[in-house]
Amino acid sequence: MHIGFIGLGKMGGNMALRLAVGSPDGVVKGGHSVTGYATDPNPDLANVPGIKVVANLDAMLADLESPHVVWVMVPAGAATESVITQLHDKLGPGDVVIDGGNSYYKDSKRRAAALEARGIHFLDVGTSGGIWGRSEGYCMMVGGPKEGVGIIQPILDTLAPTNGWAHFGPAGAGHFVKMIHNGIEYGLMEAYGEGFEILRKSEYPLDLHQVADVWNHGSVVRSWLLELAERMLREDPTLRTIQPYVEDSGEGRWTVAAAIEENVPAPVIAASLFARFESRDTENFSARFCAALRKQFGGHNVVSSEVTTKTAPGDRKI
Repeated sequence: MHIGFIGLGKMGGNMALRLAVGSPDGVVKGGHSVTGYATDPNPDLANVPGIKVVANLDAMLADLESPHVVWVMVPAGAATESVITQLHDKLGPGDVVIDGGNSYYKDSKRRAAALEARGIHFLDVGTSGGIWGRSEGYCMMVGGPKEGVGIIQPILDTLAPTNGWAHFGPAGAGHFVKMIHNGIEYGLMEAYGEGFEILRKSEYPLDLHQVADVWNHGSVVRSWLLELAERMLREDPTLRTIQPYVEDSGEGRWTVAAAIEENVPAPVIAASLFARFESRDTENFSARFCAALRKQFGGHNVVSSEVTTKTAPGDRKI
């Protein structure tokens, strides 16, 4: 199958490689043709059989057969909106647009309605697998019309491991399921982080890499995340090279918002989201406020610190 790919970074580039030449171990053979466009394409794609990188969107579309099938793999938000708006104007009935990024599901519903008015199939495909996807396969959660899913099934079958993709319903369903997936991921990561912090500060001289290794063999808390933790602790046991700044790309916020809309208690996911906010606060005014207030009402001691330059909220990376 011939597919257009917009966005050939770490994840998009590896997806193109899996489609064209398969997995590194040769188990997945690939065999699809990819015509890609990106402002900064992955250099590993140069001179790869089955992959053609072009200079602009029009050149990519001109290289595709009808019906045009285009996979969008760019950052959620303005970048995705811009690309899909261009495709809305350039594609026609029977063509397929796939958003494989982490878009907000309500945006996907809106985009699907606009494209469907022109006879264009829109599929929202929540994609999980990260940089390991080329070798392990990508878990894909699909929303959109069945006809469009049928057109791209050969692509999904190649990208996913066995039983690694499913069609969950109409427009927005794929990104909604992926949103909740990422909200759960927030909670799992926070639980692992807190647990290993308790282990690290205990009275025992524990080897945290050894703990992760043992837990990955038969334990009820074993998981791929714990396998990655084991690898991480093997390479850097103290994690001193890592700054305690944890970014969020939106899905945790959207998951908490959905929980509020549906009156569903989600304290673990909410707490893990707020913990990420706390990790970015070098000033931690709230903690300072509480310490100072305890001194005011109870005369409790406070720990003095050097005066630092105050960072304005607008200067922080959110």
